[in-house]
Amino acid sequence: MPDLKKQVIIVTGANRGQGKAIAEHLTSCGATTIVAARKLEEAERTATEIGPLAYPVQLDVASEEQWASAIGIVVEKFGRIDGLVNNAGVLVRKPFIEMSMKDYQQMIEVNQLGVFLGMQAVIPQMEKQQKGSIVNNVSISAFAPIQKSSAYAATKAAVVAMSKSAAIELGPKGIRVNMVHPGGIETEMATEGQGIPSFYNSVPLGRIGQPNEIAKTVAFLISDESSYCTGAEIVVDGGMTLGTADQ
Repeated sequence: MPDLKKQVIIVTGANRGQGKAIAEHLTSCGATTIVAARKLEEAERTATEIGPLAYPVQLDVASEEQWASAIGIVVEKFGRIDGLVNNAGVLVRKPFIEMSMKDYQQMIEVNQLGVFLGMQAVIPQMEKQQKGSIVNNVSISAFAPIQKSSAYAATKAAVVAMSKSAAIELGPKGIRVNMVHPGGIETEMATEGQGIPSFYNSVPLGRIGQPNEIAKTVAFLISDESSYCTGAEIVVDGGMTLGTADQ
């Protein structure tokens, strides 16, 4: 388990699903974890559940003003920002012909613009420290999209290109940018409240993934255990993108 004591790490969309699991695990590694969520009451509830090392902030990732406010609060209270996990995301699944511009814009604003604004917001403080770690929680949809997810896949692919370019630019400043690509993970977003699809029995590892398995990968990349990694992509999908294990 990485040692994250004295580290201050922001996790977006930390009130549920993968984000909550990430915040919980980073805290268990000793980090002061900033639980960021669009609704303050949800951030506060989650932070209370996690414990004293979790601190809630309100943050709509698509708002430049709220990013500035959140960063100001964190720096004033803790004096530093060691890591940022861009986790917040939305998924609208519709046939390509039925996807509205409003649907697409919503995913661009959260999945793509939210990551851009987040990285921009933390860079000045990380530059002062001459060190920082950014992990963007992306998706295997960036390179292996499923049906009815064209717009979602497009936003995720954009984040990959953005992350790699940022890694090149920010490396000399001591700031690393890496990516995690989850496959099917047992969250409300993935199962849509319909239970675990039988499809997951056929992936090489024979099951759906768990949020904590993403959290452990994020912890590795956010920590100094991955100190020579930047622009890296770790796929956590049980082998789904390799093909099925049907015989």
